[in-house]
Parts: sequence; structure tokens; C-alpha cells
Amino acid sequence: MPKTSPPQTLILASGSPRRVELLAQVGLTPARLMPMDLDETPKRAEHPRSLAWRLSGDKARAALKALKGDPDAAGAYVLAADTVVAVGRRILPKPERAADASAALTLLSGRGHRVYTGICLATPDGSLRQKIVETKLRFKRLSPLDIESYLASGEWRGKAGAYAIQGIAGSFVVKLSGSYTNVVGLPLTETVNLLLGEGFKVHDAWLEG
Repeated sequence: MPKTSPPQTLILASGSPRRVELLAQVGLTPARLMPMDLDETPKRAEHPRSLAWRLSGDKARAALKALKGDPDAAGAYVLAADTVVAVGRRILPKPERAADASAALTLLSGRGHRVYTGICLATPDGSLRQKIVETKLRFKRLSPLDIESYLASGEWRGKAGAYAIQGIAGSFVVKLSGSYTNVVGLPLTETVNLLLGEGFKVHDAWLEG
């Protein structure tokens, strides 16, 4: 009988429901969620793109360290990501306070901004593969009632840039250039290509139907 290859394991170094949902969209279910609690404070004069790159790599390395010696994680692929929203070089927070969210939305009102997501894949041999994806957006001019009502919805809490494009804030976007799923939190085209390039059999789940 021909030998069957052992099942491949994908571990997501995040607890984000949005990233789990996006992976499910392409038939991938992480075997484990491992949110990495790291200091995400930007370094002095750090560019938003550089921050997304650094944090995604740091999360992947932290997950690898936590998994060291775990027999259940032997041969696993570890995927990490970090999303940064910026107006120019100004990095917007992932606010937990309404006042901070209000300030971020006021800044985004009527303006263009960029969303950067760094993705980092740790392969079974321990090497890291990284990519940055950038999307350009413009919001309509937000009225005080828009902002006040959006704050009341609570959708902004803990979201990069104080908004979730897949929710109410989708009505704020007048222009988007690039990957929509990048703005949600995980660019699917680039993530799938990264996995395929490193030997992860993404298509197996599609063949199963």
C-alpha cells in the first residue's frame, strides 16, 4: 500500500475571530489559536509598514518559542499577522476607549489612509517567510451623528484604526484600492500563496467539498 503523508497542521498565532473566519473562507481551520500578548507600541519614528512587518515576525517567533518541545506541534505551520492603519506616517491605535476611537474616526473623516498587514509563516523546518500587503482607502466625510452612532455600536473596540470594514464602517468607504480582506485582517490571496509556496496543501480542503 502506498504511504499516506501525515496530516498537515496549521496553528494561528492570533485569537482574532476575523482571521479565523477568513481562513475558513478558503477551507482552512487552524488546529490551535495562540494569541501572542506582545507590546505593540511603535518604536520612535517607526514607519507603519515596518511596524506591521516587525510585529508579525515577533508574533511568529513568540509562538514558535511557546511551542518548543510540544509533540502535538511537531511539523506544524505557524501563521502570524498584524494589521496597522495609518494616515501618512501617523499610526492609528486599536482603541479601547471611546475618546480614542472618536479621535481616530475624526482623523479618517474625508481622508485617504492605508492599511498594512504583515503576514509571517513559520515553516516546519523553523524558517520564516514574510510579506507585507498594503491597501489604500478613502472615507467619506463623517458627520458628528455618523461618529456618535458608530461609537454607540461598539464595533470599533480593539480594531486597528477604530473601525471594522466588514461591519457598519463599510458604509464609510468611498474608495478602496487593493485587497479588501487585507483590511479585514488577513489578505487571503497572499496568505494562500505563501502557504502553497511552502508546501501546505491548501487545495486538499477544497477537494473534500
